[in-house]
Amino acid sequence: MTAPRVVIADDQGLVRTGFRMILTAGGIDVVGEAADGLAAVELVRELHPDVVLMDIRMPAMDGLEAARRVLADDPRCKVLMLTTFDLDSYVYQALAAGASGFLLKDVTPEHLVAAVRLVDTGDALLAPSITRRMVERFAAAAAPAPAAAVPVPHRDLSALTPRELEVLTLLGRGRSNTELAADLTLSEATIKTHVARIFAKLSLRDRAQAVVLAYETGLVSPGDPPA
Repeated sequence: MTAPRVVIADDQGLVRTGFRMILTAGGIDVVGEAADGLAAVELVRELHPDVVLMDIRMPAMDGLEAARRVLADDPRCKVLMLTTFDLDSYVYQALAAGASGFLLKDVTPEHLVAAVRLVDTGDALLAPSITRRMVERFAAAAAPAPAAAVPVPHRDLSALTPRELEVLTLLGRGRSNTELAADLTLSEATIKTHVARIFAKLSLRDRAQAVVLAYETGLVSPGDPPA
């Protein structure tokens, strides 16, 4: 298996150095580093990495705008946003911009390596319960005012079957494929087929976008039980 090629974008040199050492020890190829968002965009255009570790708060251009530009230039690239323990207010917007997930900066070495490999395969980092709470928090912050109580879907969900709508709703609540299979009494292979069809019908990149869509269309609301 070819090692993922990674660019690290963070304005703190010690963070970049630490992440480089961890990823390299884990068999991942770190091809470049950037100290701000603008430099990150230019570096990605030059190097075409598989994954970008992107800090949200950086000078010259923040990670959110940098992620948008990176994904506009190369939709195949995966972006993992880096955030602090205080639940950065830009996380929901980062997911909406197309990021494949996010990591806390105090992530363990094993989790960091696993996360990069996970998103490189096309999945998204949305399984941990902390992610579920964060997505709900930022979906609530981005929700329409009470006067617009019924969200207007920005994509047509009518193409989905009732089962696919059920799967999308559970995806929005942060359920993994294993959990979905148990919830719906189906095999994981069948769940993967449903998920793939949902992505194809709605032109979604990954589970991160599916979560955002589930909130924006009203399938899931902040405060809903995690299923």
